[in-house]
Amino acid sequence: MTPSWRSRQFWLPHPLFSLFLALLWLLMVNEFSMAHALLGLTLGVAIPLVTHAFWAEQARIRRPLPLLRYVLVLLLDILRSNLVVALRILGPARQLEPGFFTYPLALDDDFAITILASTISLTPGTVSIHHDAEANTLLVHALHLENEIETIAEIHRRYERPLQEIFQ
Repeated sequence: MTPSWRSRQFWLPHPLFSLFLALLWLLMVNEFSMAHALLGLTLGVAIPLVTHAFWAEQARIRRPLPLLRYVLVLLLDILRSNLVVALRILGPARQLEPGFFTYPLALDDDFAITILASTISLTPGTVSIHHDAEANTLLVHALHLENEIETIAEIHRRYERPLQEIFQ
């Protein structure tokens, strides 16, 4: 059901995203003035309004506390991975064993799968390349892949299982 043009939902379909866009604009121009604030607010309202038809339905966070824990684990893993990747790159090339592997997904929510794929790409040394919806798998490239089974188990334990708890 499409909201009426008189409702707030029609004119401001994603209020938090609108606020984020306005603040992002102010950070990007690196100058605060009334003109920049108004332009940021205009963009913050216009972009979600114009793109609303292309958005999937909104994700429902079932349990917010595990989300906080997930973000903290992700931030720590990003820091740790940055150090590991830097040491591997600065070290001799023979220490790198790049490889591809297929990660079998237990998630079935599109938004949760997107978050998982983004998480894999955010942690240095790994990139999610392709989601096969029919096989329900992700193709992942790792800069250094010693043990595929162990890497899959770690992604499942550290990221996918918490995402299942948060979204399903």
